[in-house]
Amino acid sequence: MSDTERSIFSRIIAREIPATIVAETDTLIAFEDIAPQAPVHLLVVPKTEDYRNVTELASGNPALMAEMVALAQQLATERAGGDFRLVFNTGPSAGQTVFHVHAHVLAGTLGEGTLA
Repeated sequence: MSDTERSIFSRIIAREIPATIVAETDTLIAFEDIAPQAPVHLLVVPKTEDYRNVTELASGNPALMAEMVALAQQLATERAGGDFRLVFNTGPSAGQTVFHVHAHVLAGTLGEGTLA
């Protein structure tokens, strides 16, 4: 896969693009959203490029999806007392702009705008 085909998330994982990383495991990375829509707005991203959206992930690797949810819960507990929204956008008309599956962890009052 060429650099132009790789998602921005793959480039963050490879440390080619800077990000404020808040957690990392062997299979996942979590970082602050660059255009936050809530006081806490983090992205939880698998390190694999194998899944474009949550439906592909759920059918292809439910254990990895469970890891994503567990990390989201951990981060929400650390940063927001455990209350949070977990958002997966699937498809362009739903607001997905990066086609590398990712979860938005949001806590606090949502602002205006769309979620990638």
